[in-house]
Amino acid sequence: MAICCLNPDCPNPLNPYGEKFCLTCGAPLVELLRYRYRVLRVLSNEGGFGRTYLAEDIDKLNELCVIKQLAPKADSSWALKKAIELFHQEAQRLQELGEHAQIPTLIAYFEEKSYLYLVQQYINGQNLLRELNSRRQFQSSHPPYNEEDIRNILLDLLPVLKFIHERAVIHRDIKPQNIVRRHDGKLILIDFGSSKQLTAKVYSKTGTSIGSHGYSPIEQIRDGTAHPASDLFSLGATAFHLLTGISPFKLWSEHGYAWVSNWQNYLKIPVSDDFAKVLEKLLKKDIHQRYQSADEVLQDLHQKLPKLQPTPSQFSTGDVKFQLGFTAIAGVLFLVLGQFWYNQFYFNALNPYNPQPDQASVEANSMSSVMPNFNLTVTVRGYESSVISTAITPDGNTIASTNGRTVQLWSLATGQAISTLFGHNNRVNVIQINPSGQTLATGSEDNTIKLWNLANGQEISTLTGHTAPAHTLSISPDGKILASGSDDNTIKLWNLSTRELIRTINGHTQPVRAVTFSPDGKILASGSNDSSIKLWDSQTGRLIHTFTGNSAKINSLAFSTNGRYLASSSDKTINIWNVQTQRFARSLEGHTGEVTTVNFSPDGMTLASSSTDKTIKIWNYITAKNIRTLAKHGDSVETFAFSKDGKIIISGGADRTLRIWRLSN
Repeated sequence: MAICCLNPDCPNPLNPYGEKFCLTCGAPLVELLRYRYRVLRVLSNEGGFGRTYLAEDIDKLNELCVIKQLAPKADSSWALKKAIELFHQEAQRLQELGEHAQIPTLIAYFEEKSYLYLVQQYINGQNLLRELNSRRQFQSSHPPYNEEDIRNILLDLLPVLKFIHERAVIHRDIKPQNIVRRHDGKLILIDFGSSKQLTAKVYSKTGTSIGSHGYSPIEQIRDGTAHPASDLFSLGATAFHLLTGISPFKLWSEHGYAWVSNWQNYLKIPVSDDFAKVLEKLLKKDIHQRYQSADEVLQDLHQKLPKLQPTPSQFSTGDVKFQLGFTAIAGVLFLVLGQFWYNQFYFNALNPYNPQPDQASVEANSMSSVMPNFNLTVTVRGYESSVISTAITPDGNTIASTNGRTVQLWSLATGQAISTLFGHNNRVNVIQINPSGQTLATGSEDNTIKLWNLANGQEISTLTGHTAPAHTLSISPDGKILASGSDDNTIKLWNLSTRELIRTINGHTQPVRAVTFSPDGKILASGSNDSSIKLWDSQTGRLIHTFTGNSAKINSLAFSTNGRYLASSSDKTINIWNVQTQRFARSLEGHTGEVTTVNFSPDGMTLASSSTDKTIKIWNYITAKNIRTLAKHGDSVETFAFSKDGKIIISGGADRTLRIWRLSN
């Protein structure tokens, strides 16, 4: 059991149970918040306003609950007052509305040690945005949701909106992220932090613009006013997103509100005329032309539900059941036999290197509809030399990047420098952060590897043994083993607990420039200037296989999240290797300069690469198509890394800048 630090700025809040003070930040640890709630872990950071935690309620037999903490870092008294007002407002709304089965119940609201806390019911399930992304993995040729799915979602949520509107509450932030499908399939409306009591003031005066662009109607964004019809627009935009897979935020960013007048142009499969009329009226830009109440929408949906008309038949009821059952069985047999024929004949005939499609291929084919859109949000300047290695802590709070002989730590939230790590006698070539986010490893031209405490920036240990510069590092998924590759042509495995050398692996004939562990930690892959890639048993050091045929030296390696594929960069080309069959799969070509780094996105849906051609490219690695190019660096892009949630890319280059890219919803 661990104890979680409640300091909202603590980068590594988990501590061994029994500790009195946080091992990372030194703050006093609270075993039971308000003598009742045992905080287990951080669920999310709230953008400088505190954190959301998962906790146990010991008064309810350790039932899980969610605790929101308000700890705003406001620059003005107005901002602080507004934050407290919205937080109190959310508690008030949950108190008023929590009697509804599809709204989380408020359990407690209190202040402790200068922080405000809101405790609410834990909903076991996933939000509709995550559900959409999950469905996308398995459905490439059709939209993840069809008309019937969306109709059912509307029928499930509209009574909830009717309930809150009848109590004069406007949610103001309805979107897929704020709708959770509970484990029993019921939809739950969450996050009433933006909700507002409907009063005469709301109707007659402009207020603070609150909501999410693309999902919120024009009157809410422009004037700050909110009405029941405003929530209905947001519900329509949510339905559109699920139906098409296209984010309204993206359309709003490109076209403003013009997209709502031609929303049907984005449909991959047409919907029925009756259902189109419902969505059309939900998405009216002019509030007066829109539905005014949830009841109106429900009435139209129920009136326009398709009805099964009985037709004359020679079959009895029993015969019909038999016929339907026979048809269903025949359909299943057709699908199974059809898939068998496809696997045995078509796939084998066209793809001899992959005699049978595995699950990874089936999932990855859905990437044809995935178009991740990263926008440059921050550029950090002032580096003394090229940024050649970067990393992000697992909690997404801290960036580490090389800067000559030093490592610079930055706050991802504020962009402010945290500290500089001094200790190496020559250029730092590579940095890695362990899975817990507590330890940073660095490899240098001075032939050494250093371990650092990320919390205080202190050096923990220096690992010596290489007789030439260390250029590549990888930490096993369990955080126990560090692999290092060097210009001395060797790979060394180190015990991170004891800091002792486990073994030295020989096999390459030239400098080792890439090492990486498979997701299960059982395989270590290495790439060298000798143009070969080798797979090793990480426990014994035994050589498993050697991939040959690369055009030049190997700069970078990355395993797919399921471990089935290995990506390598060699000259201007990225090669994909099937680890299971130990065969070459395909090449990705499009860079005009040497590819410096390759990484799979955390969700396994795409592959990204950086190059001396000043770009980062994002690929569908199954179809070998480039689906996005990020081009803002002024010189060679030497390195990049994904955040753990895949929503951020940080990149560094020869232009002596660090750039932060964020995924647009």
